[in-house]
Amino acid sequence: MIKKASKSYVESNPYSWTGKPMHIKSENPVSADHLIVDMFSGAGGFSVGFCDAGFGVALALDNHAPSKDTFLHNHKEASFILGDIRKVNSKVIRNVANDMPISVLVAGVPCQGFSLNNKKRKEDDERNFLFQEFIRFIKIFNPPYVLLENVSGLTSSGNGYFRAAIIKEIGACGYNVDFRILKAPDYGVPQKRARVFFQGARPGYDIRWPAPTHGLGRSEKYNTVYDAIGDLPLLGNGEEKFSYDKEPTTEYQKVMRKNSDGKLLNHRAPSHPEETILKIGNTTPGFPIYPRFPQRIRLKMDDLSPTQVSGGIRSQFTFGHPTQPRGLSIRERARIQSFPDHFFFCGGLVQSRVQTGNAVPPLLARAIAVQIMKGLKHEAMDDTTIKKDSVQMELV
Repeated sequence: MIKKASKSYVESNPYSWTGKPMHIKSENPVSADHLIVDMFSGAGGFSVGFCDAGFGVALALDNHAPSKDTFLHNHKEASFILGDIRKVNSKVIRNVANDMPISVLVAGVPCQGFSLNNKKRKEDDERNFLFQEFIRFIKIFNPPYVLLENVSGLTSSGNGYFRAAIIKEIGACGYNVDFRILKAPDYGVPQKRARVFFQGARPGYDIRWPAPTHGLGRSEKYNTVYDAIGDLPLLGNGEEKFSYDKEPTTEYQKVMRKNSDGKLLNHRAPSHPEETILKIGNTTPGFPIYPRFPQRIRLKMDDLSPTQVSGGIRSQFTFGHPTQPRGLSIRERARIQSFPDHFFFCGGLVQSRVQTGNAVPPLLARAIAVQIMKGLKHEAMDDTTIKKDSVQMELV
């Protein structure tokens, strides 16, 4: 049994909106046939992937003001609600979404309460119960498909209480439900990121999961840190560059540059004190920069990146660049998360770290979205997409 949610140890971000929810209703028509609502959207990794698969975004919601700015900058057709989702009533939600029919409800429910990287995690963390808002939205929109994402630690948290509760609550809304732990590098993301996804489908629609495409024995090799950022310009301490100075050398780099019009966005190096520059420069790639913080490593060019994290609310970097004595630029973090280069992050260096670290990788979101789109069109089922895969935890 999980006790009542507590607020006492939740680290707050001063950029989180605490006032009355702000409703930003789009005047631009959404052109896609199938629309999504993106709950706890953050910068919009889910939405980028779903749009790339042919969906449009009717509405996004989050309480992080810089994420709102980023989302609306990159999704001109979307409406947005900024604020505590628990304070927004059903009529307002439908109105801001222009009462449009929704095909998929997606949610990257806050995961800090379940994350193994959170040393203060507790089962009664108030964020662990925000999935209940996801259930409320299901009842508001009643879409053919619903999709909830979280860290893989959710499946065991509370001795399986939260996993069972989510499945039960989605099922009680009239959906068939399945969950999978999907590994981001299996779908082209150059990062050891594993996440659990709960998919619900109404009767008449099939639950569909994407077959892995990258890795040993598959059609494509894993993308490495070099594949992700090897073409980006060198940066001095605190330096920013706005254009590329070399051609892309990998297919991943070519894909990331698509539609960028030659403009390089968010590529500024952190400003480090001299001791930090020396510390990173003297660290062997693949090893921790600080012995007390083994998760803060210097990346290796020929390997996957560890899981990108938000870095908290303080001005700290997480990973060191493989060949330059500095932390990563936001563009490098975005590349490792598979955000395309034309995607601009608002809010400055620290808050953009928060956004990139919290995001669902767009390539992973796209892989799922492609299968759901097939389900909406009632295309023939491909057995390879629904085959039960073994759950492997080594990438967490």
